[in-house]
Amino acid sequence: MDHKPRVIGLDLSLTSTGLASSLGWTDRIKTKPDQYPTTFDRLRAIRASVLSAARSANLVVVEQLAISSQTGQHLTRAGLWHLVMEAIDAADVPWVAVTTQTLKKYATGKGNASKDETMLAVARRFSEWEVSGNDEADALVLAAMGADYLGHPIADMPKTHRDALDKVAWPELEVAR
Repeated sequence: MDHKPRVIGLDLSLTSTGLASSLGWTDRIKTKPDQYPTTFDRLRAIRASVLSAARSANLVVVEQLAISSQTGQHLTRAGLWHLVMEAIDAADVPWVAVTTQTLKKYATGKGNASKDETMLAVARRFSEWEVSGNDEADALVLAAMGADYLGHPIADMPKTHRDALDKVAWPELEVAR
């Protein structure tokens, strides 16, 4: 890869999906149930926004679906994850899912870091990025992981953090190392 790859980090959520690009931006897709006539309309709106951001990416790195999460709406969140990732896959955009523990290990050096510890690590390590919440912070870490894997890290990361890259089943891509 001669140019900087465009990696999109994606932290899917029903209320505040975090997006980040390895090329320098973060964003959130905020939705509320009462904004849409049906749950499917809401899910399709999130899918359309994500697909618009991800369509020309070299790689999408998404946080793995957390089946054991205590946040409720398990089926709707699972539906969102599969609906969005099927659209990315159908658009022939390479993608990979990363566990929450692996994301936290890359960000903080430990896989059991709290949300606040992860946010603090992101603020320190990616200080030039505008991050307004945990969802954007997680998306930025995911984008950073993908860019690092492709040989274009967006921040200097200690080896203990970079060891997290070995835990990911990366897709076969041209990698500049």
